[in-house]
Amino acid sequence: MGGPDSRVVDADARAARDSRRRDIALARLDPDPVAGQIGVRFDANVHPGLPWRFEPEQNTIRIQPGAKTKIFYSAQNLSARAIAAQAVYNVSPESVGKYFKKIQCFCFSEQTLQPGQKVDMPVVFFVDPAMNQDRRYDNVRTITLSYTFFEAKTERAKTLLGGTPDNGS
Repeated sequence: MGGPDSRVVDADARAARDSRRRDIALARLDPDPVAGQIGVRFDANVHPGLPWRFEPEQNTIRIQPGAKTKIFYSAQNLSARAIAAQAVYNVSPESVGKYFKKIQCFCFSEQTLQPGQKVDMPVVFFVDPAMNQDRRYDNVRTITLSYTFFEAKTERAKTLLGGTPDNGS
């Protein structure tokens, strides 16, 4: 039989197994607990080589189509230099993108962060209620909004960082 250490390992294994089971059980729950609501999941990515930490302040929410909703992502420059970056986004399933309307978004312009600076960046959006009338989307219970930040190399970024843009000569 195992010694005292095997009980610790067994307890850890049981806890991990129970946690996985709980996660699986939660994933099987009806994703649409309130009639008419839709889930929105938030994803954040940083292109390799951009020394930023970037994450949504919450991973998922449930909203009523048509309701103007404000959420936040946070970004932090982990480097010792100022960096300008641009976020690109996508919505999935891709076909519902036409119903996902952003009113305010950090992705509309380049973002400049000083060394170590951390910022909270809002996104204001709504899901067009017309989606409810489109029977092709009856089985869509969750929309994912995903962003990826890339370091900006544009002339505007150079100016934001205190450099001078190339004059084309």
